[in-house]
Amino acid sequence: QVRLVESGGGLVQAGGSLRLSCTASGRTLSTFALGWFRQAPGKEREFVAAISRSGDSTFYADSVKGRFTISRDNAKNTVYLQMNSLKPEDTAVYYCAAVITSRRAVITDDSEYTYWGRGTQVTVSS
Repeated sequence: QVRLVESGGGLVQAGGSLRLSCTASGRTLSTFALGWFRQAPGKEREFVAAISRSGDSTFYADSVKGRFTISRDNAKNTVYLQMNSLKPEDTAVYYCAAVITSRRAVITDDSEYTYWGRGTQVTVSS
């Protein structure tokens, strides 16, 4: 069993930055593809960013491209989401997700992920 715990959320003004972390316990993340998703009040969960098992491929939603960066540190069993130039529309609960895979590609479909964290709230004020 893998347990994912997000941290780093909070309240920030528009234009500010936050770095989210997601640390896993129970199993090394080196064989997992990883992703970040978010859900705003009254909206469906949406894809934000994904990183391949090796870490050499990343993919972003158009809404965050150029502002957010996903990275991973397998030695620390942690995946990060650096969020810059935050906008009020980035306000949401952010979730990390993981799935064991032999594929080299990123995974953007939330239905393919097996493990989920409980989320961390990000609020961006205008």
